[in-house]
Amino acid sequence: MPLENFKAPPAKIPPVNAPHYDVLIIGAGLSGIGAAHHLQSRCPGRRYAILEGRARIGGTWDLFRYPGVRSDSDMYTLGYSFRPWDQPKAIADGPSILKYLQDAAKDGGIERHIRFGHQVKRASWSSAETRWTVDAEWEHLIAPGAAAPTKEPVQFTCNFLFMCSGYYSYESGYTPAFKGRERFGGQVVHPQKWTDSITHAGKRVVVIGSGATAVTLVPELAKTALHVTMLQRSPTYVVARPSEDALANRLRRYLRPKLAYGITRWKRVLLGMYIFNLCRRNPAKVKRMIAGGVRMALGPDYDVGRHFNPRYNPWDQRLCLVPDGDLFKAIKAQRASVVTDEIDTFTEAGIRLKSGAELSADLIVTATGLSLQVLGGLQITVDGARIDLAKTMNYKGLMYSGIPNMASSFGYTNASWTLKCDLTCEYVCRLLNYMAKHGYRQCIPRNTDASITEQPWVDFSSGYLQRSMHLFPKQGSRAPWKLYQNYPKDIMLLRFGKIADGVMAFA
Repeated sequence: MPLENFKAPPAKIPPVNAPHYDVLIIGAGLSGIGAAHHLQSRCPGRRYAILEGRARIGGTWDLFRYPGVRSDSDMYTLGYSFRPWDQPKAIADGPSILKYLQDAAKDGGIERHIRFGHQVKRASWSSAETRWTVDAEWEHLIAPGAAAPTKEPVQFTCNFLFMCSGYYSYESGYTPAFKGRERFGGQVVHPQKWTDSITHAGKRVVVIGSGATAVTLVPELAKTALHVTMLQRSPTYVVARPSEDALANRLRRYLRPKLAYGITRWKRVLLGMYIFNLCRRNPAKVKRMIAGGVRMALGPDYDVGRHFNPRYNPWDQRLCLVPDGDLFKAIKAQRASVVTDEIDTFTEAGIRLKSGAELSADLIVTATGLSLQVLGGLQITVDGARIDLAKTMNYKGLMYSGIPNMASSFGYTNASWTLKCDLTCEYVCRLLNYMAKHGYRQCIPRNTDASITEQPWVDFSSGYLQRSMHLFPKQGSRAPWKLYQNYPKDIMLLRFGKIADGVMAFA
């Protein structure tokens, strides 16, 4: 580990006489830093800590290091409601987003509450004590260049558990079992495992996949690679948008930062809602519009029908955003190409396709998705009974039937992650303040309405979601168990809706 990247380990926490907190936040990424800010500002005096399994803050934005890593949402909605984004680029690169998070943690005094290297494993609720006991493994780093870090068990207790650990495994991404992979003479890497030692300059690169990661990687790799091929089994909707928001940049020159940010944020929210609803009402029209944009970018002779004409309707899966049309520019410059086919086998020199064609490669990047994980793989017991989260129902998109004093922060599938996370944090703070005011120590959502039917957690058709949907909680057929994926509706429900709604039980 380079010396400049080394972080001193947190002070040792004794495994006996576990420290107690009002709130434990799990995860120091985008959601966890936001949760800490809201807790400090809306629930002053509450004692809290953040347990982070890695050695640095940032979550996704520290984990992913592949070339060109960026957001596929604009920073006016991916940014926090309380911290204006003041950079010219609306579609920001990973390092800029990471700095934004680091600054938010530093300026808010949140850093000192983070305990790094704490991988949370189990959480047990006791109704008799009205508290959680949280078991973690502390990965103790001694010094740069030292032997493998040691792990020791540590324990905490808390009144309320706030899960901000994301929705996928940090250990590894999803990679299918490709026939003949062991024969390939070059290097194979998943973007989640990208390191600085991986070189692509002057090489023939094949990127397997057509999602957000693939369309980000291809134009960036194409800047120095000999050639980059995006190999996709089926097409994805790809939309070009300017990397900068001209109105936002003008507003910042004349208005106070918070006001300019707020106007731009709502403009982006409403535009996103309009496009999503248009996709639902008239998918054929949107499909023609997207195809027309691709044809305009690549020219009339390009086979748009084969390579950019998905089998599903727009927003049945997330649209892929390419800032300033960078993917299309790389294709038009013949530095990159798209191949739509299926893999037969890896060979010594590349990939043989089912059509019989062969792709030569020195480096193969498997941008084939994430391995989803519910609540960071946490094992939960309530009064000694193990909880199967797949058998619970999601309450207001943030709590779970039958599980007391626990919430999780999860974003939208059809909009920016942070829009929902901000509202979730506001609700949790309202809930905590309500309980304190009325002297309650326990809250638990219970579904007693037999007419409410179970539905899948989300209705997206993306492969990485469908592979793991059986592991996730269900949603209900109507509120407060229904996930509407609608920001204004959630404002009314979470910011202004009743806490004591007849479904949440208090004790």
